[in-house]
Amino acid sequence: MATDYYAMLGVSRDASAEEIKKAYRRLARELHPDVNPDPEHQERFKQVTAAYEVLSDPEKRQMYDMGGDPLSQSGGFGGFGATGFDFSDIMDAFFGAGGGGRQRGPRSRAQRGQDALVRVQIDLATAVFGGEQDIAVDTATACATCTGSGMDEGSELETCVMCKGAGEIQSVQRSFLGQVMTSRPCPQCQGFGTTIPYPCPECSGEGRVRSRRTLTIKVPPGVDTGTRIQLQGEGEVGPNGGSVGDLFVEVVVAPDPVFERHGDELHCVVKIPMSAAALGTSVHLDTLDGPEDLTVPAGTQAGATITLRGKGAARLRGGSRGDLFVHVDVEVPSKLDARQSELLREFSELRGENTTHVVSTRTSADNGGLFGRLKDAFSSR
Repeated sequence: MATDYYAMLGVSRDASAEEIKKAYRRLARELHPDVNPDPEHQERFKQVTAAYEVLSDPEKRQMYDMGGDPLSQSGGFGGFGATGFDFSDIMDAFFGAGGGGRQRGPRSRAQRGQDALVRVQIDLATAVFGGEQDIAVDTATACATCTGSGMDEGSELETCVMCKGAGEIQSVQRSFLGQVMTSRPCPQCQGFGTTIPYPCPECSGEGRVRSRRTLTIKVPPGVDTGTRIQLQGEGEVGPNGGSVGDLFVEVVVAPDPVFERHGDELHCVVKIPMSAAALGTSVHLDTLDGPEDLTVPAGTQAGATITLRGKGAARLRGGSRGDLFVHVDVEVPSKLDARQSELLREFSELRGENTTHVVSTRTSADNGGLFGRLKDAFSSR
């Protein structure tokens, strides 16, 4: 093997691709003609460049390791033109990856539309059981006049005269590396490579217009405020016939006059007279599932809870429903006539109660009455 490419780069024969690239970068900085014009260094630069071309290509490296020389047909060390070396590797050696500035070409006019977000308010029953809801959506839709092309009827796209359809404008600047070519999007066609000589009068060449439409969405059982429902392909239409984005519907559950929701639990308060609490009664309650007759046992105290299993909110991910907790509030009459006062005193005497001097027996466990207990009940769940 006449030429030792590994020795030229100063790496071992089992060097990794990254080690080979680092070695070449180091030598390129040292030997490049614009940095070191010495003819001897220029010749060495050609050699290490050819060595890097072989060892950085897996197929050429394999051929070389098997005893062949991929560059033999070009005479060994033929420089940039003979070897077809990519100048971007030299740019990487000085400026890092991406310094080569490869041409990207014209970009497509059709772009994907943006996702859209709307909010919808639903009642508690719809949140618990699910259902259908109509929503108004104000988004960009395809222009019916030009069917999304953006061009007036009978017209066609024209090749940009400034960039000749390339979508980019190239410029050459001199630097210590020599002439460096850079490119930027064409300012006349915005990088598309084509122009619309006669835009659609309805959409002004955009290929889409804003319009309001009504959609009927399906609300799954168990949603809550903040839940987002994704509708694929119902968002913004992309410009010039681009694909459609998605629509996200954010749910807001309106407050209910009777029930308060905590996760999959529902809570409500029923008020009963003091006598009904003492004697026991039946309470008619309109739940979300329909009318329900609750039995209140005799001697029920203020703040007592009656649990209705499976009458709460649904779980969004499926499974059984939560429970409904009915909290009992005992009403004490604020005004009594003479006869009522007399009967209550008689009742108190029969029970041996002292109504003129009552010693408080409430402990911290009572939590300040019904509403205090309800607050603690909610916070503990």
